Amino acid sequence: MSGTPHETDHHAPTAGTGYTVVGGGAIGGTLAFALARAGHPVRVIDTDPAHVAAIRAHGLTVARGEHRESVRVAAATPDEFDGPVHRVLLAVKAQATGGAMSWIAPRLAEDGYVVSVQNGFNEELIAERIGADRTVAAFVNIFADVIEPGVVLDGGAGALVIGEPGGAPVSERVRRLVADLRSWGPAEASANVEGYLWAKAGFGAMLAATALADAPMADLIDRHAPAMAALTAEIFDVADALDITLEAFDAFEPDGFRRAAAPAARHDATARLTGWLRTQAKDRSGIWRDLAVRHRPVEVTTHYADVFEQAARHGVATPVLRAVIAGLRELEGAPELMSEERLDALDRLADAPAGSPAPHGPPAAAGAGPEGAAAESAGAVRAWLAAHQEDMVADLDAYTSRESSSDDRAALETCLAWLRGWLDASLGAPAAEEILPREETGDILVRRYPATGAAVPGDDRPVLLLGHYDTVWSTGTLAEWPFRRDGDLITGPGVFDMKAGLVQAVWALRALDALGLPRPACTLMLNGDEETGSLTSRDAIVAEALDSRAALVFEAAADGAVKTARKGVGLFTVTVTGTEAHAGLDPQAGASAVEELAHQILRLSALRDPAAGTSLNVGVIEGGTRSNVTAGHARGRLDIRVATDAERRRIGEALAALRPVDPRTSVEVSGDWNRPVFERTEAVAELAELARGCAALLGFELRETSVGGASDGNFVVAAGVPVLDGIGAVGSGAHARSEHTTVSGLVERAALTATVLTSLAGR
Repeated sequence: MSGTPHETDHHAPTAGTGYTVVGGGAIGGTLAFALARAGHPVRVIDTDPAHVAAIRAHGLTVARGEHRESVRVAAATPDEFDGPVHRVLLAVKAQATGGAMSWIAPRLAEDGYVVSVQNGFNEELIAERIGADRTVAAFVNIFADVIEPGVVLDGGAGALVIGEPGGAPVSERVRRLVADLRSWGPAEASANVEGYLWAKAGFGAMLAATALADAPMADLIDRHAPAMAALTAEIFDVADALDITLEAFDAFEPDGFRRAAAPAARHDATARLTGWLRTQAKDRSGIWRDLAVRHRPVEVTTHYADVFEQAARHGVATPVLRAVIAGLRELEGAPELMSEERLDALDRLADAPAGSPAPHGPPAAAGAGPEGAAAESAGAVRAWLAAHQEDMVADLDAYTSRESSSDDRAALETCLAWLRGWLDASLGAPAAEEILPREETGDILVRRYPATGAAVPGDDRPVLLLGHYDTVWSTGTLAEWPFRRDGDLITGPGVFDMKAGLVQAVWALRALDALGLPRPACTLMLNGDEETGSLTSRDAIVAEALDSRAALVFEAAADGAVKTARKGVGLFTVTVTGTEAHAGLDPQAGASAVEELAHQILRLSALRDPAAGTSLNVGVIEGGTRSNVTAGHARGRLDIRVATDAERRRIGEALAALRPVDPRTSVEVSGDWNRPVFERTEAVAELAELARGCAALLGFELRETSVGGASDGNFVVAAGVPVLDGIGAVGSGAHARSEHTTVSGLVERAALTATVLTSLAGR
């Protein structure tokens, strides 16, 4: 950068082997700088426009103390460059891997490949998108930070190991990569990159724990040896269950942190590690910086998704690691709560007497085993879903982009066809499928999935997963209001009511299958006329419910709360017939239907009882022909909501008893109760309590509420089947242009659904 006294500027030549570095932050920026300085053409792709602009203007700069050195590299945001790309160094945060691969995959050349120079375990997700043959594994331990746009602080020496995924022998492409990357430092090739990654998972957990307080890493590791030893031991127990051979790197020697390590060996290994950390320019971790300086979510919660997943599969308890991750989540957005007392609590947890679970064998189902096993399963589910949050967002994007207005049967048919293909790709073929055709509304889809895992003998009836795919939004809305994501916020027609709910349900099933956790048999039922009253699907819903043990309704949440009571809805029309006459020449000869309707409206208004939860609205009135004609006909349309069946009966009797004030007119009431009352029965309360316990295992409080709006859950409860309603999207704005949901809500509610299902499998 110009004006810096100790700066040199190197211009990278255009000859040589080119690299595309996706993610120009600490790791990506460090490697891009080294490759460009060595003469390789380098292009940096980064989502931060300010970072890209600074690199274009002044070059990519590495700072070492007071000395700054810059090289010229091409730089662009993803929107500005459309490829192709050949040799890609992927260096984005772990939680952004899915989104980055969505950009890379269609632009990657046939002979191209992607190297995961990231923290965490990301190779499997990359291979899912482009194939294992185009995926290269890497272990990276580079101490660096972006300190201003275009400038990376070099934090000192580190380690870089490249290899083929799955422990395959070192290939020629790996050797060439290593040769090029030695422009940075001591890069190596290995057939056991996995051993380095699992060793770093232990090391990284210690650094993650230090971010719970605002103090140097080395000091905190020294002062909290019990917590640090327990963290690494938990992770290495999982590695042992997978038969991973751990590899030492830099000053970290994993054997000294195993559960069986002698105290003296652990002390020496800790002393070597903390001594080395004190030589580094960075005395606090990047996790600490994300929380305290950048005020952004940390990626470490994604890093340990694989650890929690494998721990759940093999029955390894990870209470201390789980506590660290929960603590970091609490600090996101609240770094002022950092405190060394958090590490003191970890020490106490590590020292608490507890029987060590066997390192092998399937985990107990939540709700059917000890609290610790249930929490392990819940933690594994949430971590796995967090690692796939970008895939969930992509699915919601694709689904929202299929319009499905309740009054457009062609659009509903197209949307349902897409849904069937998506369900096949996501969950595989069902055990059975039924399409229930409807002439004027959307067809009904019923898919049956068998139980998985070892469930407790007992009720083998399925759990009904109920939702609708129609929306209130007219065809053409997408052209002016498409799906959009802005950070955690997602907007678009139908995202809240209720397309996100179905995405969450499907990913909940995927999580349980991926983790090998049990679930009961599930019936997925989707109708296409819910927004117009479910008039053509009601009977089918009730019939399916009667064969089910319980129902989860994926309607949107009420400010995060599940709905354990809904009002019944009545749609009625009061029609008055009078006698027409000339209002000026013969006013006494006529009997006004409009005037009579006014009397009836006043009578109807007296039926309201807010204390009992009863509302009555005359929303539309029509009548008469001309102002000089006594009205012969008038009509009022009513919307009535009741909270109890007793109120429903009272209102029904009152409507039946309506009589005209003017005996020359007649009054007729037509219509019916569109949806019965959804009362909080004992069975509904029990299901809500189960869900509340599942939410607690996931680290949040689940509230319940009563609402005035109705859903298809009303039919199910009235049929005597317990319902958990409102388990769908978190957000607000149903039926309005403010409609929105959140990315974090997708993960949270999918995790809740999965945990509820695996709990039901154990009951």
